[in-house]
Amino acid sequence: MTENNNLITTDTQRIGGRKPRKRPYTKRNKDKLRVIPLGGLGEIGKNLTVFEYKEDIILVDCGLKFPDDDMFGIDIVLPDFNYILENEEKVKGVVITHGHEDHIGGLVYLLKKMNVPIYATKFTMGLIDKKLKEHGLLTKTERIIVAAGEKSEIGEFDVEYIRVNHSIADAVGLCIKCQAATVLHTGDFKIDYHPIGGEIIDLQRFAKIGSQGVDLLMSDSTNVEGEGFTQSESTVGPTLFNLFRGAKGRIIVTTFASNVHRIQQVIDAAVEYNRKVVICGRSMENVTEVARDLGYLNIPNNVLVELRDIGKYKDRQLAIITTGSQGEPMAALGRMALGEHRHLTIKKEDTVIISATPVPGNEKMVSEVINKLVELGSDVVYGKFAEIHVSGHARKEELKLMLTLIKPKHFLPVHGESRMLMQHGDLAQSVGMNKKNIQIVDNGTILEVDRRAVKVVGKTQAEPVLVDGLGVGDIGNIVLNDRKRLAEDGLFIVVCTMHKGKAVSGPDIISRGFVYVRESEELINNARDEVKKALTACEEKNIVDWNSIKNAIRDSLFKYLYKETQRKPMILPILMEV
Repeated sequence: MTENNNLITTDTQRIGGRKPRKRPYTKRNKDKLRVIPLGGLGEIGKNLTVFEYKEDIILVDCGLKFPDDDMFGIDIVLPDFNYILENEEKVKGVVITHGHEDHIGGLVYLLKKMNVPIYATKFTMGLIDKKLKEHGLLTKTERIIVAAGEKSEIGEFDVEYIRVNHSIADAVGLCIKCQAATVLHTGDFKIDYHPIGGEIIDLQRFAKIGSQGVDLLMSDSTNVEGEGFTQSESTVGPTLFNLFRGAKGRIIVTTFASNVHRIQQVIDAAVEYNRKVVICGRSMENVTEVARDLGYLNIPNNVLVELRDIGKYKDRQLAIITTGSQGEPMAALGRMALGEHRHLTIKKEDTVIISATPVPGNEKMVSEVINKLVELGSDVVYGKFAEIHVSGHARKEELKLMLTLIKPKHFLPVHGESRMLMQHGDLAQSVGMNKKNIQIVDNGTILEVDRRAVKVVGKTQAEPVLVDGLGVGDIGNIVLNDRKRLAEDGLFIVVCTMHKGKAVSGPDIISRGFVYVRESEELINNARDEVKKALTACEEKNIVDWNSIKNAIRDSLFKYLYKETQRKPMILPILMEV
């Protein structure tokens, strides 16, 4: 199915408002396939890989990453698009493996810079369409819906879509062929013999492709540290049914909004125990709407009720499916825990089920939400011992099975932090792969692939692009370091009025996040004296350059404040001329 609207020509503006400089890449051998990961290596998130052969390029995925704790004020992190934009005329399409944010969240930012067709399965495209519509890009973008088992010819590439199981519907792996080589990309996957919906990973097709010869395997490394096999999604259902059976008040379930199979099991349990279902939270509402419209959720009539109508039902008649599984303070569950939700207040009779595990880095936020819910008296069910969550990623035995089925000539672990990539490489050796045929690389590495070899031939720019509000790429390390210093050590402002290089008023001192002025009068008064000494020294030396005067103030204050407090606030001298 193809929905093709008129393509438009974009301007030459680049990410961050700057045009990328040309760099001396290694001279390309056009008879070889180039594979360039621009995101997803050494990290969980912002997955994006460039496949380049002759004069054509296809992209696999275009995701985002959520900021680390030390990225103060940053909303999201994007891959570096500069290599793609420099080769814009070559790009023939973006192929998406599935609809998670770390695989589709960067699309709208790329499509604002260039126009390129998107290839995705039906449910994945439904989620993408929501984003495109929100950003005014829906009618400007060519979208091609594909299905597992189908193939697409995209420029010099033949792409086959292979069904896999994951924590979202309609996920696929990819077999990418060109004249130079065959690459198999698993996408995010696990092996589930009893999936919700009944569509089992197509291991037979993987094995067939492996028997025909695969030059490079790129495989998901997220769960490589887990022993054995990942449990089936269907194992969560019985636990949910037991929890619903014993609950006397409302049941509030939070999970990843994209996990429609989990949502389906919650709905099934609610129907079984005669509860109405309320969908709460913007992303949960959006995904549920898409999934229901496209037939990925089966919700009987008269089961869903609006949040504003919950007062019409008794507590034992309600099940609420909500956002907030990662402890996000602005998500619905977080606001309930803080008592700030407009429609829902936590009660002692409530059972709150957190049907998810924290993404690395979110553990503290999730713990805080759990603590607040417990303090409010609700019964909170969470953690691996509750058996209310299973991962969507393959563990060691499944990864070994994939390696054994494919028998690739070369192996590139992807989608994982550095230790995960290394462990996946070790796992490949344990099933017989030669170490020299395993590539552990980082973002921006340029690999050349053919039937005989995979070689690292260079690097391209792959720095993370930070998004803060409407600013894309305009926040760099200097600003982040300033924010970190402000957060850790505070701000010390010195204001002086100057006339012809001499101080005529002040200095006045303002402290923010360092000391409270009224409670630290002696420190502040001594700091003023240090500033006066610095200004006097500048006068005696006939120094009238303001930058030199500011540096003198800054150096003098830094030494004094560090001696007295062992702290290093950001010192900001302000000189005003009269």
